[in-house]
Parts: sequence; C-alpha cells; structure tokens
Amino acid sequence: MIYTKTGDNGTTSLANGNRVSKCDLQIETYGTADELNSFFGWLRALLEQIGKHIPLDEPLSEVSIHTGQIATIQNKLFNLGAFLSSARGEWLSENDVREVEQWIDAIQAELPPQHAFILPAGSEAIAAAHICRTVTRRLERLMVRLAETTASETSETEQTEQLQTAIRWVNRLSDYCFVLARKCTILQKKSPVEWKK
Repeated sequence: MIYTKTGDNGTTSLANGNRVSKCDLQIETYGTADELNSFFGWLRALLEQIGKHIPLDEPLSEVSIHTGQIATIQNKLFNLGAFLSSARGEWLSENDVREVEQWIDAIQAELPPQHAFILPAGSEAIAAAHICRTVTRRLERLMVRLAETTASETSETEQTEQLQTAIRWVNRLSDYCFVLARKCTILQKKSPVEWKK
C-alpha cells in the first residue's frame, strides 16, 4: 500500500524511529533536499536535450560530463536526506566537498571573465540551473538553522561534524550551480542576460 495512514495526525517517522511533527525543522530540511533533487532531475533532463541538438562535430562529452556530475549530485542528495532524517552512518565526506570543488574549477577555467551581475534567464536550462542554485541556498539556510538548534541539544561530536561537512558540501553545490548556468550559456551559444540597473 502506498498510503499507511500513520501520518494522518500530522506526524511522521524519522529514520531512527522517532515521530515528529511534519512541520518540524528536521523534516523541512530533508524535504528541501528532496525538492532540490527533483529540480536537479529536471536540469539533467534539459542538459540531455541540449546534448541531442549539439552538432556532430562538437564535443558531446561536455554535456555527458555535466549530466554525470548531476547524477552523482542526485545520489549524494539522497545520502544527505538519509543523514538529515537521523539515519546512522557516514553519508557525506570531505572527499565529496573536494569533488564538487574540482568540478567548479574545471568549469570556471572555461568561462570568460564576468563583468556584471547575471539574471537567471536566457534558456530553460540556464533558468533551471539558477533554480537549483537558489533552492540549494535555501537548503543551506535550513541546515545552518538546524545546526544552531541542535548544537545545544546533542553531545554527539560525530553527528555535529557530519552536519558541518554536509553544510560545506551544500555551500559548494550552490557555486557549482552558478558556474554550470554560465556554462549552459556557452553550450547553447547564448549571450548572458545581464542586470541593468
């Protein structure tokens, strides 16, 4: 059965078995990670469509690299959701943080200098990347609030350290979305839509 009726009273279970309100900060946080995963799925599908329209004499591998990166991100977001729902285990590590940094550096090396603020516009893929960026920032804010809330409530150093690592990973993820949006501009031979005061 897809429906269990156990949440009809407005509560839900965490991975450790504890039941909490569906509007609890912890639920809001991993629910936002789930929402972000869906937006990344949309961006991934848009990039796959871009790949189908790239002329045969141009490197399709660039699009494949980015769709592969997003596939990794989606799996890591599931890991993050598991951690945020109080599942035991190491779900994100400093290696995951460094991996996203390497992706950012590789994309950044291909981008022209930026001389103005850029609007989230130009194509569906560019706008989708910026939606991923802004939802990532919202997830980060919730995670920081969760860290501040739980800091005085827990004595588990391992859990606290993992949360700080997860916050760093999410912070890098928003930067990745920004440079990927700029990369989509190049892949689609678009001009960036600059802010005009």
